[in-house]
Formats: sequence, structure tokens, C-alpha cells
Amino acid sequence: MTETSSSHYQVLRVAVTATDKEIKVAYRKAARKAHPDHGGDAAAFRRVTAAYETLIDPKRRSAYDRSYAAGKAGNGSDEGAPGPHFDAPAAGSHASATVHRPNAPRNTAGDAPVYVPPYDPAAFEAAGAVPLIPLSQASQQVHGIPRKRGIFGADARIQREMRTVQLISRQVLPAIPAARLINGLQSPADNSHIDHALLSGYRLALIGSMLLPKGAYAWDGQTLNHGGRSIAPPQLAHVVRAMQDIFPELNVTGWTVIHSPDGNLHEPVIDRHRRSAGGHDTIQVVNAAGLVRGLKQFLSSGPAPNTVNVPVLARLLRGMH
Repeated sequence: MTETSSSHYQVLRVAVTATDKEIKVAYRKAARKAHPDHGGDAAAFRRVTAAYETLIDPKRRSAYDRSYAAGKAGNGSDEGAPGPHFDAPAAGSHASATVHRPNAPRNTAGDAPVYVPPYDPAAFEAAGAVPLIPLSQASQQVHGIPRKRGIFGADARIQREMRTVQLISRQVLPAIPAARLINGLQSPADNSHIDHALLSGYRLALIGSMLLPKGAYAWDGQTLNHGGRSIAPPQLAHVVRAMQDIFPELNVTGWTVIHSPDGNLHEPVIDRHRRSAGGHDTIQVVNAAGLVRGLKQFLSSGPAPNTVNVPVLARLLRGMH
């Protein structure tokens, strides 16, 4: 366990769902072991103290969780997670290359979920550790529900988000058992929120939603144009960049789904009039049918799409508002 690779939760060896009482008990145990007077290391004792002071204070713990911090430096990977993954673009890059390790078995999106690191009670007991999140929680495909975040337009927004949750739950999750949908995240880029995050293997889709009248819309990469009127969709590009920096082991993309008033998955029609120079757009604007088709392709075409990346899932769950 290194200084930059361990979250505060791992330093104290508690799950991210730990109560204040569990944190206090874990701190006393860890402090005794790490204290220099008991043969411990001064640097380790400072890490234990810093972890306790952060997690025992509700405001500091909330801020830490919503920063998606992994360790002291705030940008390391959790213990047990692989380093930057072979599928991942460099931070700030959004290439969608799919590369496979030589001689590695080919897994498909329809295979049963494989947890990384595995839930091995004997291994946890031998290490004196606890899982980052309970297996029962890691096994759930849907986490959280759309919730009120203000006064104005709250009902309409919740209805839009619920349609997106139902769409993904019915048409994407059954095809990809390892996919995990997290609803309602704090944006790491600003004070806004991310409606939905869909994680599978080493790929992460951030999703926002809109409701627009039926018809044909032209997407030029920045605005939707319809009948001489320009409509700006939710601004996701800066959030995608921020999440890519936080999770360099993942391939992160953004999606805006446009729902039609009558629930027709193929309406409205979205025409793309611009393509990025690299042939891959960071943000996709699609109707409901396009979202289902696009998410399945994006998530299933990555390496090990049947992997549940437990450290990343735990950090995302901590970031829920």
C-alpha cells in the first residue's frame, strides 16, 4: 500500500460505506499499529491521522468523496486496481482504440461478471482488510434514482432522467451483466451534476438527457439546429475531460439522449453534420434508439467488458449527490 495509491478508506481498512463508529474503531487500531512509539512509521501514522480527520468530519468526508479522490495525491489508482489500462487513452485524449493483451482470453459483454479485485474472504482476512464496497452493493446493476436538486423544473428533469434510467435498465443492462448504472453524480469540473454514469470494464459513459418535439435536428458538434432555431444540449465535454483525468485507466465518453414526448425511441431524428478530425467524437447526441445502440457498441467493444472494476465503482458511488 503506497502513499499515493491508497484512499483514506484503504488506509483505515474500512469500506466506503463505513459508519462513524466503524471509522473510529479502525482508526484506533491503525494508529496503534502505525505509531512510531510502537515500532511503526511516522509517515504511515500521518496518513492514518489524515485519513481519520477527513473521514470523521461529515463536511470533509463529503468533499473528499465528491472529488473522487483515490489517494493523498488525489490522482492515484486504488489498491487492487490495475494501472493505466491498455484500452485507456492518455489523460485528455479520447481515442477509442481497442487493444488486447497477447494470449489473454477473449471475454464478451454477455459473460457473467468478473470482479476485480475478486471478493475472496480468505484474502481479505489474511490482509486484515475489508472490501471497498460490499459484494451485495457491487452486484447491483442500478445505483440511486433521479432526485430533486432544486426548485425550478425539478419535476420535468426527474421525468426525463427516469426515462433514461428505464431505457438503459431495460435495453442495455440485460445484455451487459457487468454494466453498472450510477444515477446522480457530482461533477468534478464544476458545481453541476452528472445525470447518469454507466461503467463496464474499462469504459465509462456519462449521460445527460433532453426532451424535444419530434422532427429532424442537425447536430454540428456544438448545437442542435431545428427550423432555424439553435438549441444547446447539456455541456458535457469539460466533465468528460475532468473524469478522464481522474480515471486515466478508463476510456470516458459523453452522451446526450434526446427523448420524444410520445416515447417513440426513433424520434426525434438526429442528423450529424460534422465529424471530429480523428473520426471519434467525445460527445454523442442521439435519440433513445441511438443511445441503446451506441452504448452497447461502446461498452461491449472494449477489453474485458464483463469486468466489474470495483475500485472505480466504489469511487463513483462515493461521488453520488
